[in-house]
Amino acid sequence: MPAPARKPRRLTAREAARRLMRAPKSDQRSTAIRRTIRQIPKGKVATYSQVAAAAGYPLYHRQVAQLLRGAGNSLPWQRVVGAGGEIKLKFEAGMEQRIRLEMEGVRFRGKRIDMAEHQHRFRPWEFE
Repeated sequence: MPAPARKPRRLTAREAARRLMRAPKSDQRSTAIRRTIRQIPKGKVATYSQVAAAAGYPLYHRQVAQLLRGAGNSLPWQRVVGAGGEIKLKFEAGMEQRIRLEMEGVRFRGKRIDMAEHQHRFRPWEFE
């Protein structure tokens, strides 16, 4: 008599996150993220999570940051911010991002961007 089949063990959220962090790089994913970032117009911003979700990879917000870090000035990197409109870059890079956004007309409330006014809303038909 054959041994009974085992049920696959369900991953915890932490294990799933670890596997995603180790996921191999994908040209298709990078292209989708780049295309999504280019959709953000002047005077608007989006969070790392929003960019990842709009690109079709909702759990890959860290890869958005990695891609921006390596892209130089080929993408409008200043338009991607942390949750709640917070600039995540430190020191001079953070100041440069703030200045670039202010030059585009983005207003701040203290250290955070007024997301009610400046948050870009991605629409599904923008990517067809």
